[in-house]
Amino acid sequence: MPKFAITPHFRLHEWVAEEKGYFRDAGLEYEFQGVFENHATPDRVGAYQNIEKGRDTNVSCACHWTVNVAASKGHGKMYADAYSVSPAGVFVPPESPIRHPEGLRGVPISVGYQSGSHYSTIQALEQYMPLSDVKLSFADGILFSRLEKLIDRQVPAAALFSGPYYFLEQLGFRKVIDTTFMMATMITGDPDPADLKKYFAALRRAQRDIDLRPELYTRHYRNEFPKRFLDQMDTRRWGPGERIVFEPYTKEVFENSFKWIRERNIFEPDAMGAGRYEDACVSLAT
Repeated sequence: MPKFAITPHFRLHEWVAEEKGYFRDAGLEYEFQGVFENHATPDRVGAYQNIEKGRDTNVSCACHWTVNVAASKGHGKMYADAYSVSPAGVFVPPESPIRHPEGLRGVPISVGYQSGSHYSTIQALEQYMPLSDVKLSFADGILFSRLEKLIDRQVPAAALFSGPYYFLEQLGFRKVIDTTFMMATMITGDPDPADLKKYFAALRRAQRDIDLRPELYTRHYRNEFPKRFLDQMDTRRWGPGERIVFEPYTKEVFENSFKWIRERNIFEPDAMGAGRYEDACVSLAT
């Protein structure tokens, strides 16, 4: 039997579960695959396109909006028994004159196309300005590419989450607005439901450890960072990051999210699938 394939997603849980032996204790035969590469991607290629192309792992994560649509299009199943919430924000260099969200009006903000930063930046800024004044740049690559370009002053603003969020705070970059958002799990292929239960049982134990003593585990952020930044990072100053909530991702949340995406024309109208919770989601709850 092939091993249960896991793609880490810039959070601590999988690394803690591996370090503490929680996957092993649960009886899960697993391997890490597809740890995201830290290079730029073409314009308008983001989380949805990555899922659409096909992922080789049984479980991976993305923002709930992207997983919602991808599952509706048949590119896997959304796991409905848990979700997570990640700290995120729009940052500018410390010398930037932008000090208030309204100062971002018309300013190119580097985000990942149809990725969490895309949706969440709109969600945060539409409180301050019409959508037509929110100027998003999709040409600056995935998470770490955006991080590098902001640090190198090649872009005026960027939306970051997880470890890069904490790293920018450490370096003195200014957070203009929080854009915290939900993550969801994408199930690919046909993994054994028993393995999925083992996987999430291990993550639940890891979450408790992170809640209790986060300072013991923030070093694991280094596992997915570009080598360029490793000597600068002081993860002792960083927070626990994404937190898994072991509560259902409900039909109401699914449908509201689907409606929100459609109303903002983030996808072409015929590119979103039927949006049926019963077809897109899977639950192992009994």
